[in-house]
Amino acid sequence: MRMTKKLFIKTYGCQMNVYDSGRMADVLAPLGYGPSEDPRDADMVILNTCHIREKAAEKVFSELGRLKPLKDAARRRGRRMILAVAGCVAQAEGEEILRRAPHVDIVLGPQTYHRLPELVATATRRSGGALDTDFPVESKFDHLPGASAPHGVSSFLTIQEGCDKFCTFCVVPYTRGAEFSRPAAEVLDEARRQIAAGAREITLLGQNVNAYHGTAPDGGEWGLGRLIRALAQLPGIARIRYTTSHPRDVDDELVDAHRDIAALMPLLHLPVQSGSDRILAAMNRRHTAQDYLRTLERLRRALPEIAFSSDFIVGYPGESERDFEATLALVREVGYAQSFSFKYSPRPGTPAASEPEQVPDDVKSERLARLQELLEAQQRAFNECQVGRTLEVLLERPGRHPGQLVGRSPYLQPVHLRAPAHLAGRVVPVRIVGAEPNSLAGEGLETEERIPA
Repeated sequence: MRMTKKLFIKTYGCQMNVYDSGRMADVLAPLGYGPSEDPRDADMVILNTCHIREKAAEKVFSELGRLKPLKDAARRRGRRMILAVAGCVAQAEGEEILRRAPHVDIVLGPQTYHRLPELVATATRRSGGALDTDFPVESKFDHLPGASAPHGVSSFLTIQEGCDKFCTFCVVPYTRGAEFSRPAAEVLDEARRQIAAGAREITLLGQNVNAYHGTAPDGGEWGLGRLIRALAQLPGIARIRYTTSHPRDVDDELVDAHRDIAALMPLLHLPVQSGSDRILAAMNRRHTAQDYLRTLERLRRALPEIAFSSDFIVGYPGESERDFEATLALVREVGYAQSFSFKYSPRPGTPAASEPEQVPDDVKSERLARLQELLEAQQRAFNECQVGRTLEVLLERPGRHPGQLVGRSPYLQPVHLRAPAHLAGRVVPVRIVGAEPNSLAGEGLETEERIPA
C-alpha cells in the first residue's frame, strides 16, 4: 500500500516497548501510515510509555505539553495531527491523561494496540479522547498482521507478557496484567519472518520471560528451554538471547539449553534486586540470596563461561545499612559482567509505596554511589579480561569513523573494529585488543563467517 500519512512513535523504556512500537507501526501501515523521523511532519504521534522509572507519568505530561503547539500548528495549516498515548503510563493514568491533556486523541494500554485502526477511526469522527485500557479476553497477538517491522540484524520478539509474581515495588501486574504465553508455533512463525527480513540475532522478550509456558505444536506445553531448542533449528539464526528472567523460574530444561545450544548466548540477565533475605521477603521476591546463588552455580556448572547481569534496588523501605552490606557482599561473590542499579522510588498503587519506613533520599543516593562503584569496577574487570581473546562478533552497523563497523560480542559488549561494510550482518571472529568501561576494541581475523547461516 502507498504510504500517504506519516507516523512518529517515541518509545520509552524496555525492549518490549521497542517491539510494541514496531507492531503498532505494522497495525497502522494498512491505513497508509509510514514512518517519520520528525513529529512536526507527522499525521499521527504516539508516545509509547513506560511506568518503571521515577516520575514516568510527569515526563509524559511534559512531552505532551511540548507536542500541543505542534498539533495546533498543524491544525492552522489545515492538517489533523492525531496524538496518542500508549503503554504502561496510559494503562495506569488513562482518565488522568485525558483530563490533564485534552488535546490527546487516543489513550490505549499495552494489551489493546491491535485496536488502533478502530481507535483512529473513532478519533477522526468525533472530538474528545478515545480511551481503551481494558484487558481483553482475546490475545492482541491473534489480531496483529503477520509482517513485523524490520529491526536490522538484531531483533526483538515478545513471547510472554504480564507477571503473576506481584513484587511489592512493581507496577507490571497492574499495567500488563496476568502472565500470558504465546503459542510456540506462532513464535516460530514470527521468528522465521524476522530471519527472512535479515535478523541474525533474536532476543526473546517477556516481563517474566522464563515463566513461558506456551502451547506446543502438538497440543502439549513448552517451557522456554524447549522453545529455544526449536528456535535454534531455524535456518539462518545465529544467536538467541532472552530477557527479563526471574530466579524462581530457572528450571532444569532451561539450564540444559544453556549447556547444549551454541546459539544461546552466554550472558544471562537475572535480577536479584537485593542481597538481604529480609528485604527480599519484604519485596515478595520468594527466593533468598542463597537460592539465587545456587541457581547461578547450576548455570555455571552447565556452562562455565556464562556471565551474569542483574538489577538492584537500593533504599527499599526499611532497608538498613546491614541489609545494604548484604547486597554488596552478594555482588562481590557473584562478580557481574554488567548491571543496572536504581534508587527505590514509590509507584502509586504498589504495596511498597505505602510502607512507613521510607529511606531518606540522601541515604539512598550514598548507598547507590557505593554500589555503582563496585558494579562499574566489576564491569571494567570483565571487559579487560577479554583482551587477548578471540570472540565471535555479530557486526551490526557502521561505526563513527570511516571504515569502522560496530558489533556485539556474545556477552553483549559493543565491539569496534575496522572491517569492510559488506560484513555487516555476519558473525566473524575478532581478536580483542583493547577494553573501555563500556566497549571493546577488536581486530578482524578473517572475512568468512564462522557460524553457518
